[in-house]
Amino acid sequence: MNICVFGASSSIIHSSYIEQIEELGREIVKRGHGLVYGAGASGLMGAAARGAYELGGHIIGVVPDFFEAEDMGVDGRIFQNCTELIKTDSMRERKRIMEDMSDAFIIAPGGIGTFEEFFEVFTLKQLERHNKAIVILNINGYYNPMLELLAASVEQGFLRKACLQLIKTCDNMYDAFDYIENYVPQEIDVFEVKNIEKG
Repeated sequence: MNICVFGASSSIIHSSYIEQIEELGREIVKRGHGLVYGAGASGLMGAAARGAYELGGHIIGVVPDFFEAEDMGVDGRIFQNCTELIKTDSMRERKRIMEDMSDAFIIAPGGIGTFEEFFEVFTLKQLERHNKAIVILNINGYYNPMLELLAASVEQGFLRKACLQLIKTCDNMYDAFDYIENYVPQEIDVFEVKNIEKG
């Protein structure tokens, strides 16, 4: 299967994140999967690609044209060893292609772009636009504040508890792979996971 990894492009994050995501890239290949990601060479994006490339994995990078055209700097460099490099006209098209080409999603630690990517695939699953596995890889407890926000949304009636069953949180990559590789899609009832009444 193709596993999409969303994650940071920042080159100044702690090395413990980099090391774990490089190992994630290697493990994707060891398990016979392909990597789909945002084509970056730095941060956790670059780490996943380096790990996969080290073991000869299939890497699909998807990047908007303007990343090159506008010289995005250190954090915008493109990984030069992608098996396939797909260029798009926009960030929106980039996300659509990554979503369409992937069989599962791993949300590694990241910033605003990663948050957007996570909430898009989460929302689309809630709306029955796909039924693929979504895993939050909660390295070093990075996503604890976001998980607390989601729990607060449930407590205050902005989100149904059933909606949280559409995602899985794992503290390590081995649990993440176990979930993804044994994932059995369940029927999603949009009325059960959204705060709306039928008919």
